[in-house]
Amino acid sequence: TTMTAEGPKPLTTAEVFAGRKVILFSVPGAFTPTCSNKHLPGYVKQADELKARLDGWPVAMIASDPFVMDAWSKSQGAAGKVLRLADGNADFTKKLGLELDATKHGMGVRGQRFSLVAEDGVVKSLNIEAPGKFEVSSCEYTARQV
Repeated sequence: TTMTAEGPKPLTTAEVFAGRKVILFSVPGAFTPTCSNKHLPGYVKQADELKARLDGWPVAMIASDPFVMDAWSKSQGAAGKVLRLADGNADFTKKLGLELDATKHGMGVRGQRFSLVAEDGVVKSLNIEAPGKFEVSSCEYTARQV
């Protein structure tokens, strides 16, 4: 789901991936230190360069509701630079097998920190972070795979 001027709008995987080259990155929590200070800002900063190399903006995904995703992305200046997707029930994340059980921290089921590059819906590279790390899903690392 993405937020539009009319409110939340569901998107299909075909709408996101079909016929295009896409970088999708997942963060475990909006407004969390690494996600807000490092992960999203890297993609926002390089958005124009990436848009020229991709078929659209980089895609940020979070297992949260679209209202939280929208507020977080606005606070980070991501609107118009990164397509923001809320995977509220972590359904897509679970289908990828990349869920993270953060219930012991009171955060429920989230997505692991990862990035991927897909072409026409086919994943060409998948970068999954080790717990507590921020290296292979960064914009700098992932952009070299495009």
